[in-house]
Amino acid sequence: MPDADPLPPLRRNLEMMPSPVAGRPGLLIRDPYRYSEGIVIVPPPLVPYLLFFDGTRSELDLREALVRATGDLRVGSVIEGLAGTLSREGFLEDSRFAAIKGEKETAFASASRRSAVHAGSAYPAEARALGEVLDAYMTPAPGDPAPREGAEGALLDGLVGIAAPHVSPEGGWRAYRAAYAALGPEHRNRTFVILGTSHYGTPERFGLTRKPFSTPFGDAQVDLAVVDELAAAAGDAVEMEDYCHSVEHSIEFQVVFLQHLFGPRVHIVPVLCGSFGRSTMLGGRPEDDGRVARFLDALTGLHAREGGRLFYVLGVDMAHVGHRYGDAFSARAGRGPLEEVERRDRLRMARLVEGDAEGFWADVQVGGDELRWCGSSPLYTFLRAVPSRAELIRYEQWNIDDRSVVSFAGLAFRRPAGGRTPGAA
Repeated sequence: MPDADPLPPLRRNLEMMPSPVAGRPGLLIRDPYRYSEGIVIVPPPLVPYLLFFDGTRSELDLREALVRATGDLRVGSVIEGLAGTLSREGFLEDSRFAAIKGEKETAFASASRRSAVHAGSAYPAEARALGEVLDAYMTPAPGDPAPREGAEGALLDGLVGIAAPHVSPEGGWRAYRAAYAALGPEHRNRTFVILGTSHYGTPERFGLTRKPFSTPFGDAQVDLAVVDELAAAAGDAVEMEDYCHSVEHSIEFQVVFLQHLFGPRVHIVPVLCGSFGRSTMLGGRPEDDGRVARFLDALTGLHAREGGRLFYVLGVDMAHVGHRYGDAFSARAGRGPLEEVERRDRLRMARLVEGDAEGFWADVQVGGDELRWCGSSPLYTFLRAVPSRAELIRYEQWNIDDRSVVSFAGLAFRRPAGGRTPGAA
């Protein structure tokens, strides 16, 4: 007799997309958290039956639906195959996934370093090859602003931070170059506070880790005193040894560029910024949430005291448009609807140029951030903690696939005219 208890629900934080595998149509499912390394392609006829894994319907309900659709009473093997595969790969909220999740999180918490999980896929896994690729990326092209200059040729005096993409370097290297070309030898011994988008982290929370970041170049060193100070001052706003660090790319890519410029043992403070979803959807300021307010106060206080030895690097992308992101139309960079996206991106960046954190956030809230900027929380966090004004050096759009576009930019942030970095000579 089929079980009348509810089937375990399908996890809500999985990535799903049309299968790109030739000869294997259907729905591709994978785990962005990498609790599971498996990939499942559900054949087209079975895709509608994933709706039965919602925590309310039973195996009996699924069996009845399949029998009605097929006219065949022998559907037990189909159910076992679908449910068994989803469970085995850790895609269901069941005891199997709980065990996998616990093992992975414990392993990361006890690891001595944060490994380069995107080496070999997003960039070369061997140091020499990686150096050659980054040398090519960082070589100026005709028409680029001169190194250390902004878009209009103004020297970047009073530089306190940059914003670079976190899209794959192969697609965003021109904007990476625009941002990192602003750095000079005087920045070599700074501690780089890297504010990265947390794609998978808890909203209104900040993820920290004390682990050195390992890349093909070597281990970037974490400034433990700064990490511990932020954790102590911000309290429950911080998730220490946040598992999301183990899979996130928004900080890893910045570490690789910094090591290329300043050597493998560059000092960093890796901060993953969760989305400010409550404020985005319901209105108000992000710091209306007490946890966000505590972290902003902690970072503001740190900068006020030690800004002279800190430098800020933001790993942020901007708009996400097209099929991959739920739009009904195919998106092409710079064409059709993407011309309007650029106009709106530039209006939003104008708030950064003005150093207007509140105006920036008001723009983000329009339509619940219908542009889907996945750099809003690091940008707002930085503007609130570090008084500065942005200079837009380069803006780009890139087709991440044939029907979807991501926009991003290289930005430099300077102290306001007449301002002085605390602790600077």
